Amino acid sequence: MSRTVSQLFDLTGKTALVTGGSRGLGLQLAQALGEAGASVMLSSRKADDLEESAAVLRAAGIKTDWIAADCGKESDIRSLAEEAIKRLGHVDILVNNAGAAWGATAEDYPVEAWDKVMNLNIRGYFILSQHIGKHSMIPRRSGRIINVASIAGLGGNPSEMKTIAYNTSKGAVINFTRALGCEWGLHNITVNAICPGFFPSRMTAGTLSAFGEETLASHAPLRRLGDDEDLKGLCVLYASDAGKHITGQWLAVDGGVSVVTGG
Repeated sequence: MSRTVSQLFDLTGKTALVTGGSRGLGLQLAQALGEAGASVMLSSRKADDLEESAAVLRAAGIKTDWIAADCGKESDIRSLAEEAIKRLGHVDILVNNAGAAWGATAEDYPVEAWDKVMNLNIRGYFILSQHIGKHSMIPRRSGRIINVASIAGLGGNPSEMKTIAYNTSKGAVINFTRALGCEWGLHNITVNAICPGFFPSRMTAGTLSAFGEETLASHAPLRRLGDDEDLKGLCVLYASDAGKHITGQWLAVDGGVSVVTGG
């Protein structure tokens, strides 16, 4: 007998590790998984931020723990993976969300800034996925990996936005998602990406200030920016059995901006 829709989306008993999970989009994704029934492990660099966010999730009835780690550093990533598996028992759902951006013209872009963005935004995704996959998902023949990319990875960029490393890294995340989804399908592991448009966050504060929220919203067919609910549904779809036949895919959550720009 087939399951109901509510049963397919139910994550009760599942475990999730969310990087960059102490604020912004990462916290929204963690909240979505927890609300669907999963136990959540948050990670980011700052312990104070993690404890504050964990308290918010716990107050909502979500089983939550946290591990401080810098996902731009290989040693931290491997320690994070090992500790998460140890505390959770295994990791059913991995959300790669930790990210950084840096603004400068391409001709003057510092190589050290390029390396910082690439190390966190794509190299970190690979190393953490590799470790969680090898030591938790592949042995159990089950897993969901959700990579947070961006509509910035779908094409070029307005000339006023000097974020070449960020855009390049997010394009890499999309193809990383496709490649890993193809390779790990035989292990019953799905790998998919979310491509957010403009959402108010600490990372986008400078862009929103420079261009204005109303101006950026006007570029979207829906005439709005993303809010603190708009990623929840897609995240739970990818993480649950409702999305068990979806892999190697990306979907833009951007109010239609990528349709207008041809992303």
